[in-house]
Amino acid sequence: MGTLDGKVALVTGAASGIGRAVAHRLAGEGATVCVVDFSETGKVVADDLGGRFVQGDVGDPSVNAAAVEVCETELGGIDIAHLNAGVTTGEADITRLTDEQYRRIMRVNVDAVVFGVRAVVPAMERDGGGCIVATASLAGLIGFPVDPVYTLTKHAVVGLVRSLGDQLTPRGIRINAVNPGIVATPLLGEEAQTALSAAGFPLLEPDDVAAAVMRIVAGDGTGECWPVQPGRTPEPYEFRQVPGPRIEGAEGMRPPMVGPD
Repeated sequence: MGTLDGKVALVTGAASGIGRAVAHRLAGEGATVCVVDFSETGKVVADDLGGRFVQGDVGDPSVNAAAVEVCETELGGIDIAHLNAGVTTGEADITRLTDEQYRRIMRVNVDAVVFGVRAVVPAMERDGGGCIVATASLAGLIGFPVDPVYTLTKHAVVGLVRSLGDQLTPRGIRINAVNPGIVATPLLGEEAQTALSAAGFPLLEPDDVAAAVMRIVAGDGTGECWPVQPGRTPEPYEFRQVPGPRIEGAEGMRPPMVGPD
């Protein structure tokens, strides 16, 4: 018996790397997995796990809607969503960044998470709640000059997760981010892996990140970011509070949660 027997999980970017490792972990704990990926290799992963496959670009809202529909109509609902698909620009020089590079990374790293959350929340609410994990990065917590626009996108994911945590709690939904360091995946590339290994820099394996995702799924926190580094036990990152006002009667006051009428 697995800890996730009877659960349904959706994993994007699951044809390789972190997503594939997470899909295998979830299935190993008894969940039925819906694999979503642009690559047809995702079907091989889904077939191996006895799950379902939805092919498409998760930066397209209709693909996210289609994946959720598969989970609901064919698998009975959705309990876990790992929004993992991601790309890099590979460009450190902002003056050399092309429009195509920028639009592509924003579509995959930001749009896909926003559209993914928007699609799964109503389904989870209908199913009595659930857990969302978005793949961010250590680059979502620090500056990373090697790829500044990639860093921008991961900061966006962190901001979304932190902002939605309390908002989704009344709906019975938790949302958190996993923030890996440098992982040995196809996204990193063989040349970079070789250079880092030659320098003695320890790399994470996809299974290390998958283990962290499983800790998040098994936990009870929300709006948290979980750094993952080689040799360290993953745990929520402790953000410092920003300075508050120093006006008499309002010392340290946080902005009220108000919005437009």
